[in-house]
Amino acid sequence: MELMSSTTLNCKPYLSHNFLISRRTSNTHISNPLLLLQSNYTTNFAKLTTSNSRQLIFQQSATRGFSSQPVVSTTTPASVNSENDKLPADIEVTEVEEPDSKVRLSVSVPPAVCEDCYNKVLAEMTKIAKVPGFRPGQKVPENILVSYHGKSFVRKATIEAILKRTLSHAMDSVKGRALKDSVRIITKFSEMDESFNFPHGYLRYDCVVDVAPAAKWIPEDGYKNLRIVVEIDQEIDAQTACEAEIKRRHKALGILRIVTDRGLQVGDVAVLDISTLKATEDDSEGEKIPSAESKGFQLDTEEADNLPPGFLDSIIGIKGGETKTFSLAFPDSWRQENLRGVVAQYTVICKELFYRELPALDDSLAEKLLSGCTTLIEVRESILERCKEIEQIAKEQATDNAILDQLCKMIQIDIPRTLFEEQGRQLYGAKLLELQAKMKLDEQQLANLSSPQAVKEYLEYERENITSMVKQSLAVGDIFKRENLQFHTEDLVKEVENSIDEFKRNNQEYDEERVKDQVQEILEGSKVLEWLRDHATIEYVVR
Repeated sequence: MELMSSTTLNCKPYLSHNFLISRRTSNTHISNPLLLLQSNYTTNFAKLTTSNSRQLIFQQSATRGFSSQPVVSTTTPASVNSENDKLPADIEVTEVEEPDSKVRLSVSVPPAVCEDCYNKVLAEMTKIAKVPGFRPGQKVPENILVSYHGKSFVRKATIEAILKRTLSHAMDSVKGRALKDSVRIITKFSEMDESFNFPHGYLRYDCVVDVAPAAKWIPEDGYKNLRIVVEIDQEIDAQTACEAEIKRRHKALGILRIVTDRGLQVGDVAVLDISTLKATEDDSEGEKIPSAESKGFQLDTEEADNLPPGFLDSIIGIKGGETKTFSLAFPDSWRQENLRGVVAQYTVICKELFYRELPALDDSLAEKLLSGCTTLIEVRESILERCKEIEQIAKEQATDNAILDQLCKMIQIDIPRTLFEEQGRQLYGAKLLELQAKMKLDEQQLANLSSPQAVKEYLEYERENITSMVKQSLAVGDIFKRENLQFHTEDLVKEVENSIDEFKRNNQEYDEERVKDQVQEILEGSKVLEWLRDHATIEYVVR
């Protein structure tokens, strides 16, 4: 059985959006491989333009999807490989380290190289030009050929030929460190055009390239003995969850009866119209809070945990047809950030009021509560077993989250733009896929949402979250290499096959190499988290 380890200079986020969704895959099938790749429409916003200068970015981002992860490039990005294309003279390259794991390369191309590129441009033009008085392919005197095409056109074509030919040589100094598809020429084309002494002078330009970031742990090797406190929600306690599920199933077998002689009590079900305004100091009418309003809202008073604290107490006793007005403040921990601390004035109309008439909870209900069971004991044991499985999964996920959060605090790393944008595009692509599945967006809506501006705004809005995810990913990748962790080749082959089968069943297009890369990423991440759990001191507390 062959073992796999990281043998290449990978510098990709090891915990992509896919891995963060489904971390624990070492012993289970990757349940939703559609999360591994995005469909073709995501390529509409696969590249985000960040400069207004004319950039010659030698990459294939226009045809790759969100899932392709940047890796350290072992080749140059230009169309001509520097090892096979010998220049007539050496170019001069000055390298300067810049923040965010970037390197600026200042390139000076000598006249001999510029003239050689100029001659190649003329040779290509001769092949296709239809100069009056000359047969196709016939050698045309230089002055006539330049005059025919126009000196400005030939000049620009020569500059592009020089850039295309010399960029690969300029990148030799960062070979093995440069992230794939990350080189960008930052000198404006107009500046090169203006300064170039065509065709026998020097051509100078600057480019920047993202390089593999160096990770620094504080303290050094601190990840080897983590101390983690994991907070567990009381709701996932297997015993508590089991009793809640039995109660829910029992209530589903009840009959709702109209309440006629009293007000609302705990245990009742009420149908409410809720309107909400922001409270004002001068008692004037405040603005509405649409997210806190509802028409025909069905409230089960035994399941009111999602309501603002004090809401249920404020309407206890309300009768059918009655209206109550009261004020409440949203707590600072409220899930909607824009409502935290806001004082709201509620107007609640009770449209209908019901109580439940429940059958006796005994063995006669066993089959209805859970198919195949004949006694309440069997029902409780079966549901408890499933709740224990869910509790364990939730506990493991909470543990992994706590570990990743701790790693993020311990690692210092300059995040390259390439990795940040790739991770952000994955998240945005996944959200767009989810939105498309729910709403069936038309082509125009999809075009608007997939525009470079929409992506740019999302990346800026989610900057903190994306940055944390990339740091966690790079931290896990660094640990995988440092500890020489491995996984079985058979696991990789099996998961790739399963994922591809899933794509085929859903008639989804896929790139097999990309599927393989991301499955490997998930397996590596799972192996690292398994190793960290084994070496960490973990304390669980119930909140």
